[in-house]
Amino acid sequence: MAGSQPVSPLAPKAFPDLPEIAGAEFAAIEAGVRYSGRTDVMLARLAPGSTVAGVFTRSSTRAAPVLDCEAKLASAAAPEAGAAILVNSGNANAFTGAAGEGAVEAICAAVAETAGVPAERVFTSSTGVIGERLPHDRITAQLEKLVAGLSGGAVARAAQAIMTTDTYPKGAGAVIETSAGEIRLAGIAKGSGMIAPDMATMLVYVFTDAAVPQPLLQQALSSLTETSFNAITVDGDTSTSDTLLLAATGQGPVQIDDLESDAGSAFVEALRAVMLDLAHQVVRDGEGASKFLEIRVTGATSDADAKTVAMAIANSPLVKTAIAGEDPNWGRVVMAVGKSGAPADRDRLAIRFGDILVAEKGWVAESYTEEAGAAYMKQPELLLSVDLGLGSGAFTAWTCDLTHAYISINADYRS
Repeated sequence: MAGSQPVSPLAPKAFPDLPEIAGAEFAAIEAGVRYSGRTDVMLARLAPGSTVAGVFTRSSTRAAPVLDCEAKLASAAAPEAGAAILVNSGNANAFTGAAGEGAVEAICAAVAETAGVPAERVFTSSTGVIGERLPHDRITAQLEKLVAGLSGGAVARAAQAIMTTDTYPKGAGAVIETSAGEIRLAGIAKGSGMIAPDMATMLVYVFTDAAVPQPLLQQALSSLTETSFNAITVDGDTSTSDTLLLAATGQGPVQIDDLESDAGSAFVEALRAVMLDLAHQVVRDGEGASKFLEIRVTGATSDADAKTVAMAIANSPLVKTAIAGEDPNWGRVVMAVGKSGAPADRDRLAIRFGDILVAEKGWVAESYTEEAGAAYMKQPELLLSVDLGLGSGAFTAWTCDLTHAYISINADYRS
């Protein structure tokens, strides 16, 4: 349950002071979906004219809210009447059959009536335990209070409400100046366990006041996903409920009709920064995590092969437990490279811990000492570099260590 674990030692010092986004209002409330004594439902209402883009888990057992969001985005409903996003924690509404679909329909209808937006423009997400029916009546019973509490400055409460095993709420924002005016972005995320890249890897909601046509918004979001949310892993497991929604309210001064224009390029770069910040925060809050590990793979025959190697290292329990034990066991890195299936040549492979050359030319580097490797491993943030020496392909991934606490958290998740 959220709040039952100490805050991750890798957590930011405080929730950031996010910029308010004109045309986006937030509210959160305690509905008792599963937890008691904490907020567990958040609502965001978007101004008329807002466009929405999304990417979702590719799991074959996608939850009912994911399927509903996918269908609604595919229908390209007119944005003139605005939109709303409702998220609950504690129950994933996944593998719940027709009851799950009915719960989504009931929630969307109630939000539409209460918040004054069409049901086809209401997007829902659920996170928590799989295989239990969602008590949606507890959510709909709180909608009038939620709508009454909507405020542009309540995004921090919204971030708190969507947590499950997270130890802290996650937020990131940006304010950028362009020749056309100011663009504001604010995003929130939840994620701690069941994190493996297959887009998305968590629940994420990003908002901007720029006016961006839906096709361009989708293009920007999809293009940045591979090197942000699809480049992280905590435990190698992909959720049934992963959702990333990006909303542009159009209430700011900047209209973007070309992503390669000055304003468009600035927006994409700011969005990249926000998405990567949120992705890193999820890794830093990995269940039981005590180390943050960046894995840079270069010299691969292609970027795709570089990713294959990077994720093989990042998802290896042996690598992750060595990191947890502060053991510079570089042989486990060699193992992970070899098992990945990507082309590799023993005699061209080079491995570094930070600036320390560990292995090269098919053997341990002459300059390497176990003492230097062990000292480096004591740091909370680590860099592992692997150069395959085969080509120009490159990819960077991020992960955390695997500790006893991960087992403790997940062994009693439903209790």
